[in-house]
Amino acid sequence: MDLLIKNGTLVSSSGKYKADISVVNGVISEIGKNLIPDKATKVVDATGKLVLPGAIDLHTHLAMPFGGTVSADDYFAGTRAAVCGGTTTVFDFALQDFNESILDTVKRRDAICAPDAACDYAFHVGIKDLSNGLLTTMDDAVKFGVPTFKAFMVYDFGVQDGDLFRLLEHSKKIGARVSVHAENRDAIAVLTKRFLEEGKTSAWYHYMSRPEWVEEEADIRAINFAKALGAPLYIVHVGSKGGIEAIERAKKEGVEVYAETCPQYLEFTSDVYKRTDARDFVCSPPMKGKKSKDALWRAINMGVVDTVATDHCPFQKTEKDWGKDDFTKIPNGCAGVENMYPYMLSEANKGKTTIETVVKLCSENPAKLSGCKKKGFLKPGYDADIVIYDPKLDFTITNEKMHSDCDHTIWEGKKLKGYPVMTFSRGRLVYENGEFKGERGWGKMVKRSLK
Repeated sequence: MDLLIKNGTLVSSSGKYKADISVVNGVISEIGKNLIPDKATKVVDATGKLVLPGAIDLHTHLAMPFGGTVSADDYFAGTRAAVCGGTTTVFDFALQDFNESILDTVKRRDAICAPDAACDYAFHVGIKDLSNGLLTTMDDAVKFGVPTFKAFMVYDFGVQDGDLFRLLEHSKKIGARVSVHAENRDAIAVLTKRFLEEGKTSAWYHYMSRPEWVEEEADIRAINFAKALGAPLYIVHVGSKGGIEAIERAKKEGVEVYAETCPQYLEFTSDVYKRTDARDFVCSPPMKGKKSKDALWRAINMGVVDTVATDHCPFQKTEKDWGKDDFTKIPNGCAGVENMYPYMLSEANKGKTTIETVVKLCSENPAKLSGCKKKGFLKPGYDADIVIYDPKLDFTITNEKMHSDCDHTIWEGKKLKGYPVMTFSRGRLVYENGEFKGERGWGKMVKRSLK
């Protein structure tokens, strides 16, 4: 026995119970009451604390080129921030280059990530190019352990509807799954051009150029493709009332569609784009109105939302300032990987949802839906990715306390009820009481299968 966590209250989606956890060689070996340590065992007393599975963030963009720069957190800084917020596995989007095979995309990004990652990691591949037979290179990626892919229905590098149709069709054949960033690209382009011509250039018009229906329309379009093909579909960062209602209808019809939302859509509304620091909140899709925020919380508690992830993609203030006079020049993205689990758990402590639901959305469902066979649960045989959480600890988020390389956070001043006090990655202590205790290169790539 290498580690023994005693006297804590373990949490799963099905409930809470008091038990001890023993860890051997990075794996949970036993769960029970009154477990006895041997002489070499590190013992952690979790009296009065909750013991949780580490969170799995299915949506990050680390060291990502975008908007003329690169996101502020590289693979070390991003994974360091993750473990300090109780997230022990991060999924990054490896963006395919044009004329690049999909497996080569994975290997290219892994060569950058492997030396730096401070926690375990995996990849989705963001698809740009299916010409010249590249569609079938998905097969090699699936065999390699990367069975999840993303199609952008926006941006100049995004796929057209025909390619989305082909992606979904092929994914069904090979046991893969496609996720979509769903917004109507052409409508956004028309509105953006109009606002710029009218001299309406503030961050508020980032939101106005992406009205709530452009997300709903694209959600419905993608769902219709998946329904026609009988292919699974995962919709990332759902933020609109209309979108989540479309997903709910599809689920009732038996369509295999999964919904992800993000903490920023659960906390903020479009009012942030009226603030003096509005450009810091520019992300796509943007935060929506209060009705959408309320609809997402309802969907969480009704079981319509399947996962919570972050879309972590921060940029420095100087880079955000590029768009102070033109919202189209603001790099899109915000920090969040260190804030997801603490925020969701705090909202549960405040009565917005339950701790069990948070564990389901942030750990168990992400593991199941991504094919992580040994993560997401506190069970013997699973990786000892464990978070000790003090539900009584008051914590106020400030950028000074965060472990990202970004120089600001949209969560500045947010008061949380409860906070992680220890994080273990495969049994190793990587965070304790505000301090990062891990090391660069500790993380391993998680190879997966959806079968």
